[in-house]
Amino acid sequence: MKNILTEVYFGLKSLFIGMRITLGQFFKPTITVHYPYETLKIPPRFRGHIELVRDPSTGKPKCFVCKLCEKACPSDCITVEGVKPEGAKRKTVTNYRLDFTKCSLCGSCVEACRDGAIRFSREYNLASTSKEEFIMDLFQRLEAERNRTGQNETLDTPESSQAKPNAQAPRGLDQTTVSEPKVIPAAGAPKVEAT
Repeated sequence: MKNILTEVYFGLKSLFIGMRITLGQFFKPTITVHYPYETLKIPPRFRGHIELVRDPSTGKPKCFVCKLCEKACPSDCITVEGVKPEGAKRKTVTNYRLDFTKCSLCGSCVEACRDGAIRFSREYNLASTSKEEFIMDLFQRLEAERNRTGQNETLDTPESSQAKPNAQAPRGLDQTTVSEPKVIPAAGAPKVEAT
């Protein structure tokens, strides 16, 4: 009889402790982000996949196919190919293949690149149903970005590498119901004031 009363006592005690925690959380303000209508602000040190950097003076990629990034990659996910045009002092990149399914985002390739020809992108929304979409030719992506933004604009500025929130409507919603997403600072992120 004593064991039954002890079990009932401890069972009720744990139930009330759990209910107290639940009720305490129930009355706190919600911190849910309604993605894709709202997005969190990306921290400055966010590491997306790597991307090529364009030389602002020539408009071409800074990469000259030294293959240091390829050698430094522990996952063996980078393949770089290039040709040396007639009259040029250095090679130019023709194919920079990244297999993002193998990439561990360690940063060895970015650190190994002595000319700053690659950097981490700010892209965070990389969802797909196909594995082939994560095998990217970064040179083609850079050229496509150049064609999309115009010939004279350079991509070497930090503002241009910021991730642009995806404002497309989810399945089942028409485009008129989706507005530009609000950017919300991440919970617990320090407040940084511009100087």
